[in-house]
Amino acid sequence: MSEGLRVILPRQNDRRQAMIELRVNGAAKRLDVEADMPLLWVIRENLGLPGTKFGCGIGQCGACTVHLDGEAVRACVTPAAAAAGRTLTTVEGLAAGDGGERHPLQAAWIEEQVPQCGYCQPGQIMAAAALLAKTPHPDDASIDAAMRGNICRCGTYARIRRAIKRVAGAPVAEDGA
Repeated sequence: MSEGLRVILPRQNDRRQAMIELRVNGAAKRLDVEADMPLLWVIRENLGLPGTKFGCGIGQCGACTVHLDGEAVRACVTPAAAAAGRTLTTVEGLAAGDGGERHPLQAAWIEEQVPQCGYCQPGQIMAAAALLAKTPHPDDASIDAAMRGNICRCGTYARIRRAIKRVAGAPVAEDGA
């Protein structure tokens, strides 16, 4: 798994209902859900935010990456109860303001033509955003370490690196290096 990524596993057979209060993309929310329900399903089904994707269900592909208190986590293996009292940011919450402006990473993704099928992109962008929040000017090794656990089936890794470098203000080579 990537450096700085947390996987929070539920206890076995923890089927109790929980009233969870949290901030989602800046808004206070109160949800009555099963405590061990994967946060991914809370996001998609209870909150109606479809940007976070289901990929593998075991925290290995990164398609479901979101931020809890600014830290990248895998929503498919994080129980809903782990989000109680915390701040959750999904890919929908990255955009600046209510005017629909794109986050700099989203704009760089478009400029570097990163998306192919697009399925992994929300998780890729969330992992990159967590990296840049902690390391505003990452080197290649830091980018590789932060993005290692995010799988892109289309193989656009060089474009992803260029997009991250673009946002960090680093020189961007055409070959992706």
